[in-house]
Amino acid sequence: MRKYFLILFVLPLFTMAQNKQITLEDIYKKGTFRGEFVRTNFGEPKAEAEIKAADLKDENGKSIGQPDNVIRTEANPNIVLIQKDIERIYRRSSKSTLYLFDLSTKKLIKLEDEKVLHPTFSPDASKIAYVKDNNLIVYDVASKKATPVTTDGKWNKIINGNCDWVYEEEFEFTQAYDWSPKGNFIAYYKFDESNVKEYQFTQFDDKHNTQYTYKYPKAGDENSKVEIHIYDVANKKDVKAQYEQGDIYIPRIKWTKDNNTLVVFWMNRHQDDLKLLATNAQTGVANLLYQEKSKYFVEINDDWWFLKDGKNFLFTSEKDGYRHLYLNSLDGKSSTQVTKGNFEITNIEAVDETNKRIYYTMAYPTPMDRNLFVTDFNGKKTTRLTKGNGWHRVQLNDNFTQFYDFLSDLNTPQSVTLNDIFTNRGNEIDAKTVKTINESEKLKSTLVEYGYGKAEFIKVPNSKGDTLNGWMLKPANFDASKKYPVLFCNYGGPGSQQVANRFGAVSAWHQMLAQKGFIVVSVDNTGTGFRGEEFKKKTYLQLGKFEIEDQIDAAKYLGTMPFVDKDNIGHWGWSYGGFMSSLAITKGNEVFSAAVAVAPVTSWRYYDNIYTERYMRTPQENPKGYDDNSPINFTDNIKGKYLIIHGTADDNVHFQNATQMITALVKSNIDFESAYYPNKNHGIGGMADNTTFHLWSKMTNWILENMGNKNTQLPNKPIKQLKGF
Repeated sequence: MRKYFLILFVLPLFTMAQNKQITLEDIYKKGTFRGEFVRTNFGEPKAEAEIKAADLKDENGKSIGQPDNVIRTEANPNIVLIQKDIERIYRRSSKSTLYLFDLSTKKLIKLEDEKVLHPTFSPDASKIAYVKDNNLIVYDVASKKATPVTTDGKWNKIINGNCDWVYEEEFEFTQAYDWSPKGNFIAYYKFDESNVKEYQFTQFDDKHNTQYTYKYPKAGDENSKVEIHIYDVANKKDVKAQYEQGDIYIPRIKWTKDNNTLVVFWMNRHQDDLKLLATNAQTGVANLLYQEKSKYFVEINDDWWFLKDGKNFLFTSEKDGYRHLYLNSLDGKSSTQVTKGNFEITNIEAVDETNKRIYYTMAYPTPMDRNLFVTDFNGKKTTRLTKGNGWHRVQLNDNFTQFYDFLSDLNTPQSVTLNDIFTNRGNEIDAKTVKTINESEKLKSTLVEYGYGKAEFIKVPNSKGDTLNGWMLKPANFDASKKYPVLFCNYGGPGSQQVANRFGAVSAWHQMLAQKGFIVVSVDNTGTGFRGEEFKKKTYLQLGKFEIEDQIDAAKYLGTMPFVDKDNIGHWGWSYGGFMSSLAITKGNEVFSAAVAVAPVTSWRYYDNIYTERYMRTPQENPKGYDDNSPINFTDNIKGKYLIIHGTADDNVHFQNATQMITALVKSNIDFESAYYPNKNHGIGGMADNTTFHLWSKMTNWILENMGNKNTQLPNKPIKQLKGF
């Protein structure tokens, strides 16, 4: 018996000796834990002609090299658009040098001397539209002539066919024009941002630096005035869409299948009243198609399908308390709620209009899971096509007879299968696996080699009577008789989710910290997504209040566990998560001993108006909501250690947030540490200049130094590999 016990005792040590230790180089330089890319192929070869760099020669016979991107059109496979020297602008926008290439004649035409945005072919490929110098241009392929649709575009004044900064960031699109189904009309946005306040930041160089100035409306500020124009391409006639003016937004425009009808999405500034206006393309006259109001706010997304029958449209809404599908008639006479239940639709995968079926992914059977479902247009026949807990990411073929299923869970990398969709003997739609494509064997072997730990889901009670979803990763070679420090990794913003049953929710960095002796935890607080409208929107008018109370409750709950060092509980977050970390070290000073805040919002008064006012209304209307939950106003509370990090060229969450927080810290005589990264935006990234590696090294070493205890490793010291027996 004693000999058997000895074998059991030394076995974990022997096992550990075989495991490599995860390093920052593995994660951020070598790509050691990168999964395999699996390309989908449904056996439907697309005859895309090959484009050879040797054929891409300008008018002087000089090769332009490999394309950065190729834009094709089914209407004419012989012509393509070539994009070169793509230059990022903001999160979703970029500009590039644009060429038209004829594959049959091998002729390459440079369309403009300067870079342009958003090039697209018309539906019949006879024309090309793009944005240059804030003006919308139409190029005729046959005549090789470019015609300006607008001429009044001017930087920081008037924008045509492209979004202003806040629309791009918060309404999540950047191309602000769209061809009609037949291509004889173009509907486009005109932004007049003359009265929008400017924001500046310094771009540092080796000489005298430069100032970057752009329009950024902060909470309570004036917005761009937005017009929707409809341009008749043949007649060169321009009409303005008619809708109620004032302090409003137009978060979307969409053409119906009727070439003469554009739907303009009108929304009030509070974002709690949405109207769809069916607009005549020739006159601009509109009539109300649909309206939705909310006591909180109405979510904006792209889940709108105007069907080929010309009579109905499909959309998703939270109006019954959960995100579900609806089918309405265009004449307003009928409305059907297609899906029901206390579960959230997360994505519409496909709409099969021929068979009147909708394929969608749902957060089911728990909010952390994803499964594929199909239902008919009436919602009477609903079938679950994927099974079990886990995260099913799917891709369907064009005729809805097959799909690829990319399945993973919290601890298991993805397996990829090809599946058939068929009608079974009971005349019901069903699915079966045809073959397994990939099971991530190489990555799985790497995870074993590096001793990846197994995370577990946890349920955390809060003080309001709710149960919060979380995951916990315990240290390597966990010993329940020891006490370990805890690091909370949290985002926590409206509608977000970090506690998900998918591989990658627990990152390689989390695993590395666990190997160094930390318990790593993530808890989705009140306000996060996929648990219904009330749970998500409970934070309305007071961002930060319930969220940080939940994080504090979770820290207290973990502090009761015998293996938790309750005096060493830290909080880490980025962006909204940095806001949460800053609240953790201020309002949560009794339970959180340290915090790392990366690119944090430190007062919602400094952030843009579309996002902030959606949840808070304006500072003029709701000053208490803004100030009662701003960490800047609670720096006197800090007892623990605080590290704040920011990029100086952050166009999204301005560096101002860090400077104002530091000003408050100094005034309160609070010791802190800070790091800033010159010319870096909100992502603070860069492989070529070592920024990414430096940032994560900085945070890791700081956490080890300031949140560790006797059971954790010290920073920058080699790890002793135990020898095998």
